[in-house]
Amino acid sequence: MSLKLILGNKNYSSWSLRPWLALAEHDIPFEEEVIHIYDPASKPKILRYSPAGKMPILLDGENTIWDSLAILETLADKFPQLDLWPKDPAARALARSISAEMHSGFVPLRKALPMNLKRTPAPPKAGIAEDVQADIRRICEIFRDARTRFGARGDFLFGAFSAADCMFAPVATRLRTYAVRLDAACEGYIEAIHHLASFERWKEAALKEPWAEAQYDAM
Repeated sequence: MSLKLILGNKNYSSWSLRPWLALAEHDIPFEEEVIHIYDPASKPKILRYSPAGKMPILLDGENTIWDSLAILETLADKFPQLDLWPKDPAARALARSISAEMHSGFVPLRKALPMNLKRTPAPPKAGIAEDVQADIRRICEIFRDARTRFGARGDFLFGAFSAADCMFAPVATRLRTYAVRLDAACEGYIEAIHHLASFERWKEAALKEPWAEAQYDAM
């Protein structure tokens, strides 16, 4: 049964990157369709795929799944051999907890440091406010904790690449895009994300997109 991902702009859509990485990094065949998420004319087209009117959207035969985390959970069920969640119960519990925290939290960082893969790395023009700095500290705390407790056998949060890394990959790009100073442990993890073959393919496609959003490019 074929899979199809409906995605927002690859340069800006952090939510779309997450399930795409899960599929691409594991060489799971799928079709993709990229829709200009910031074009008002795109809304009816998105609504034809999902009543939520947001992307990403996974089409799996007659089933439609939307929301990044829901798609990752669906893929974990559909492809148990991939171990998208760690096998160890303690690691799996932490992976799910931090993924949910990323899914629902870090609003100041999301607003102040939007994903923008075309941006030349440099600090944000408005500086980094204290609430954004607090988000960054918490994210780096998550990186260090997971890597220290469960990541010794690989380069990622739980050693092998997992759904948790899919969830944190977009913020890893943000931290590099806005030249945030980090400790060696956090920089090492961000480097591992950027060296994923799947992420390199995503970024290559993002850099070729014709769309530009002045509200994000000016930050």
